[in-house]
Parts: sequence; structure tokens; C-alpha cells
Amino acid sequence: MRRIAAVARRELGSYFNSPVAYIVIVFFLVFTSAWFFFVGQFFARDTATLRGYFSVWPLAFIILLPALTMRSWAEEYRLGTAEILLTLPFRERELVLGKFTAALALLGLLAVLSLPVALLVAPLGSFEPGQIAGQYLGVLLLGAAGLAAGLFFSALSANQISAFLFGVVFLLFITLIGQVPSLLALPLWLARLLSWLSFDYHFDSFSKGLLDTRDAVYFLVLIAWFLLLTTRVLLLRRFR
Repeated sequence: MRRIAAVARRELGSYFNSPVAYIVIVFFLVFTSAWFFFVGQFFARDTATLRGYFSVWPLAFIILLPALTMRSWAEEYRLGTAEILLTLPFRERELVLGKFTAALALLGLLAVLSLPVALLVAPLGSFEPGQIAGQYLGVLLLGAAGLAAGLFFSALSANQISAFLFGVVFLLFITLIGQVPSLLALPLWLARLLSWLSFDYHFDSFSKGLLDTRDAVYFLVLIAWFLLLTTRVLLLRRFR
């Protein structure tokens, strides 16, 4: 655990020693708030609910999460520090978990900084704390899955740009694939499969403040899978 914490501290320091973290935080807070209040017309709806606010998070994550993870390994390769890290007495999974923990901590900071929006609209209606907690749990699980995928693509990429593009394409695909059955006439089994694969399908219940363990398991399996793949990539690089 101490080795994972050491890697996480190093990674957090690299986030805040560059403008990336600050740009991402400002972009995310401004974009989601503006969408909720102005594009989503919260006040005109005359319905006090945060569902519209949390529903826009997956769209923002398509850009935000790859921006957070693109440097994680691609930059290490460019600077030559990846080879140094891999020669240290750290296991590959410790390096991967350390970088993932740092990215997850930054995602948690984003969630905390978004709380003023919830507090602002709370007096306008009757909000259940459990419902809001479920919505935050959903965005954190979805975001963690996106971060794990972003770390994998960064480990595969030789530079930040390609890592960012791969991450954006994947998140765009996995987020919107559930809309394909509404656009094309597909066999029922294929339509159901595409819907089940999409982030939107599994995030929908969370956006309503509902906790479905099947949706939570979906995100947790994706997180574990991409972290395992990233570990395998590093193992191949170590013995290449």
C-alpha cells in the first residue's frame, strides 16, 4: 500500500505541476453547470431534480477523462522515465494502481467541487440525500471505468495525442453505442446486446438515484479488466 501511495502522490504532483488539472477542473465545472442551468433550462422546467445535471456528466467525461489520463504513461515513455519506473522495486500492478488512485482522487475532487450546484438547488425542492448519493456513486463508478480505460490507452500509446484520441473514440463509442438500435433495424438480440454494452444503459438507474448492483458490477468489472490489461502491457514492456 505504501508503494501505491507513493506512486499516487507522485502522479498527483505531476497533475498540479502542469496546467492540465486546472484546465480540466474549470472546463468540467463550467460546462456541466452551464448545460444544466441554461441548455437544460432548469428554472424553466419548474421541476426540482438533479437528474439533468448528472445526465450530462457522461458527455463531459468523453473529453475530460482522456485529458486526465493521456499523460500517465505516454509522457513517461516520451521522457524516458517509464524505463526508470520499471527498474524500481515496484510491481507493475502497484504502478498501475498508484496512477489509477491519483486519477480517481482528482475525479473525487471534481465531485466535491460540484457540490455547490446540488446545494444551490436543494432549497427549491425536496431532495432525498440517498438519491443524490446514488447519483454521485454512479458518476464516480462510470468515471473510474473511463479512467481505467484511459490508462490502458496511454500505456499503449507513444505520445499524449494518440492516447487522448484513442480514449475519446472509445468513450464516445461505449457511451453512445446504446443509441444504435434506435437508428437501425437490428435483430432483437443484437439491439439488447448493444444497449447492455453502453455506459448510458448502466448509468441510467444511477442518474435517477437508484442503486442496481448489476450496474455497479458492470463498472467494477470494466475497471478491473482495463487495469489488468494495463499491467500486462507494462509486463511486456519490461521484458521486451
